[in-house]
Amino acid sequence: MRPQTVLIVDDEPDIRRVVGEILRDEGLHIETAENADVAREKFREHSPDLVLVDIWMPDTDGVTLLKEWKTGEDSPPVVMISGHGTVETAVESVRAGAYDFLEKPLSTAKLLVTVERALESRQLKDENLLLRNRLEPASTVTGRSPAMENLRQQIGRIGPGDDWALITGEPGSGKGVVARALHRASPRRAAPFVEVRLSSIAPDSALLRLFGQENNGIIQTGSLEDANHGTLVLDGIGDLDLAVQASLLNALKEKRFFRPGSDEPVTFDLRIIASTSQDLEDKIADGQFREDLYRCFAEVSIWVPPLRQHREDIPALVDYYARIIVDSERLPFRRFSTAAVNLIRNRDWPGNVRELRELIQRLLLAARTEEIDLEETRAMLNSANEIDTTLRLPPTASYEQPLRKAREQFERGYFIHHLERAAGNMTELAHRSGMERTHLYRKLKSLGIDPKAAKEKRENNSR
Repeated sequence: MRPQTVLIVDDEPDIRRVVGEILRDEGLHIETAENADVAREKFREHSPDLVLVDIWMPDTDGVTLLKEWKTGEDSPPVVMISGHGTVETAVESVRAGAYDFLEKPLSTAKLLVTVERALESRQLKDENLLLRNRLEPASTVTGRSPAMENLRQQIGRIGPGDDWALITGEPGSGKGVVARALHRASPRRAAPFVEVRLSSIAPDSALLRLFGQENNGIIQTGSLEDANHGTLVLDGIGDLDLAVQASLLNALKEKRFFRPGSDEPVTFDLRIIASTSQDLEDKIADGQFREDLYRCFAEVSIWVPPLRQHREDIPALVDYYARIIVDSERLPFRRFSTAAVNLIRNRDWPGNVRELRELIQRLLLAARTEEIDLEETRAMLNSANEIDTTLRLPPTASYEQPLRKAREQFERGYFIHHLERAAGNMTELAHRSGMERTHLYRKLKSLGIDPKAAKEKRENNSR
């Protein structure tokens, strides 16, 4: 978290200087820009909480900038500065989404009141987002880089339709966020939203999960029924067994299916979004994925870029996730120093946004001071890079053993590793592993893993 930032965009140096001095005296961080190009760069780099922009500038007018920046839920309030003869334009800009307008010559009292109220509205919007994210997974694309602006535009264009879609991207890049954003932008937003993590389901269980079953008059519904009239997300569709692919394709074409154990057809009406980290065209070439099933989704496709391709969004993401984690974990107020954020920004992040969020969570849980500094962040990053050799399969000789034993060793190492990274939080572990909590507890017990031990270890290390 950081101090509130105000970006002042005006081609008059005196306006930038005077307004900047007044607002600095109020404890605000000030950035200034003399033209649209500099303004766009400062906007992306600093993620301001409020923008003051002159309506009339030599290169690009302020209304154009307003329309560029008012594109998402996390966009900041924009206050227009109007000169003589542009008040009518200022009023029109308010209708276009501006928070308010200030008329030149600027009144200090009006400036302070407007800025205070605009920042209060920003804080209220953030609190509403925090509340929603506490109640449901994130569905807001965060960041103002060109890559994220393009992603938001695609969601705005595709979401209101009813076409099925395919979301691709590296693991942890935010495909689930995009799927939820599409649902929230659709006419089905009030209907069910169901996600199925296909990669975590055994092939013999996938049919049951998707289609349900009927046994002696007892009906167990599947995801196709649970999501009826809403949105069904098939996460990891590339992992689906070929036999299940055939059954799914037939159901999608007919818009009906028969539950195993029943002769009664079940009809459904829903939007389906598939997501994958794999190259489905390569899997088609290898005979591992049906081309006809691929064609059901491929006409509408969204690619989510990896974090290393939009590093300029990292400061905003650090701020966003820090607020959410502090709120959800009931932690004391914490902020990241500029040097710490710069260090985080310069990494490649092979695990993408998911890995970044995990780092922020570990730092916030371990922190003992209000500010998380450079050294603290570097130490946490170095510890995350260390390979815990106790979690790896013993080299060479370990492969000369029965598959079941080798698999148990891997699973034990896998769950210990993620338990420690999740600080013993079973909800987080269930999310990481894609397993339901009841199955997860049974799995840990069978492997002789005590979830409380990982949590106690983290607490002891942080003292």
